[in-house]
Amino acid sequence: MGRADLTREEWDRLKPHLPKSGKRGGRWASHRRIINGILYRQRTGVPWRDLPARFGKWKTVCERHRRWSADGTWDKILAAGLADADAEGRIHWSMVSVDSTSCRAHQHAAGARKSPPRVSGRTTPRQRRPDEGLGRSRGGFTCKIHLAGEGGRRPLALLITPGQWGDAPQLILVMERIRVRRLDGGRPRTRPDHLGGAKAYSSRRNRRYLRRRQIKHTIPEPKDQRAHGKRRGSRGGRPTGFDKTIYKRRNEVEGTINALKNFRDVATRFDKRAYVFYGTVTVASIRLWLKP
Repeated sequence: MGRADLTREEWDRLKPHLPKSGKRGGRWASHRRIINGILYRQRTGVPWRDLPARFGKWKTVCERHRRWSADGTWDKILAAGLADADAEGRIHWSMVSVDSTSCRAHQHAAGARKSPPRVSGRTTPRQRRPDEGLGRSRGGFTCKIHLAGEGGRRPLALLITPGQWGDAPQLILVMERIRVRRLDGGRPRTRPDHLGGAKAYSSRRNRRYLRRRQIKHTIPEPKDQRAHGKRRGSRGGRPTGFDKTIYKRRNEVEGTINALKNFRDVATRFDKRAYVFYGTVTVASIRLWLKP
């Protein structure tokens, strides 16, 4: 067992949610060794070809990560892990915060083919984007991870966009991705008790959306928006409420981002395809949820 390989407890949590062997016999053999290889690469950021021999053939490890990113297997595993955590009471619904972080794209992330990638005869990659989630911003060639994090500093939902895209337009998209299945039946849980966000998420559209879904929220209003509301008088609506004590808990989502960026393959994007990088961030999220 390597220094950062899956522990026995983590493997026992993960194993029931992995795909079973198909009709091809040993197609999905050696799950634990392959996943440890994927985690090793994400933690260290080494090229796939430089994986240590103890993980088997590098191409097998790389191809399985690519396939599971394309067909949504990593998404299903994360959803199953969230359901288990919710049943055990490990999800802190009392406060969920939204935030984003920019990831510098390595030069190897550029130059993806314009034609749609072919994964298999019947598989269409999820998270397929014509822009591949890459753009130019002040930081250079970047992409951006938008996420909702719960109080335990672990992610509930993820979204990948180009680096120059704003935060406010992505809040609704991120919130719509919060969907935690209940093991005892019933509708999945999609609403936190309270939502926190920075000034960048303050907009009339976002506040209307949160009020319509009856989600209490603490999002500070920028000075220019407050001044605009005062100028409109009664048509400007009521001033937004703001609780400084609750807002201090927004550092929890910043801790979530720090935990994700401890994976070097997340902090610096090496993947050309957006769906592969989304799978990379999803695997990092799964690892965070596997920890007790």
